[in-house]
Amino acid sequence: MDFYYLPGSAPCRSVMMTAKALGIELNKKLLNLQAGEHMKPEFLKINPQHTIPTLVDGDFALWESRAIMVYLVEKYGKTDSLFPKCPKKRAVINQRLYFDMGTLYKSFADYYYPQVFAKAPADPEMFKKMETAFDFLNTFLEGHQYAAGDTLTVADLALLASVSTFEVAGFDFSKYANVAKWYANAKTVAPGWDENWAGCMEFKKFFS
Repeated sequence: MDFYYLPGSAPCRSVMMTAKALGIELNKKLLNLQAGEHMKPEFLKINPQHTIPTLVDGDFALWESRAIMVYLVEKYGKTDSLFPKCPKKRAVINQRLYFDMGTLYKSFADYYYPQVFAKAPADPEMFKKMETAFDFLNTFLEGHQYAAGDTLTVADLALLASVSTFEVAGFDFSKYANVAKWYANAKTVAPGWDENWAGCMEFKKFFS
């Protein structure tokens, strides 16, 4: 499977951790966004939305990291542990994935991206939204070792990619005790953590 990515991208890293958990080898293809490689006709044929990550599995192409994660588990998982078939368990995982996409990681992008890529000043209102997102996550994790249920799932992998990116950006989440405890554990149990952290270090260069 061809996998178009950048190592610094949290969504890309969440897919790579999922592949590692499944024992899948991805044919990684670096895409230089700054050089405009994502706008070349050959890539637009694959993904007209020209985003990363993008997965090509035979004649099937898919983008949006959380959709890719679920696809990989459903097609290649030897068990359903990362995305259980139980409708209620799956619903909670989906909620966490949508929370990561629409609230947690969005708050990161809204606060940091204008500063990093447009040299805009920090917006204190956007900072408050990051704090609110961590308040929610802290509440979700009350009394739980994992993000959705009693075992590691794709929800943990997606959130781990995001939260580790917050860490290298300098956001201090130590006051969110449940998040800090979950993060410490997730780092030790998530397959592919080392590669995720190496990607974080790549992304950290933008903050230096």
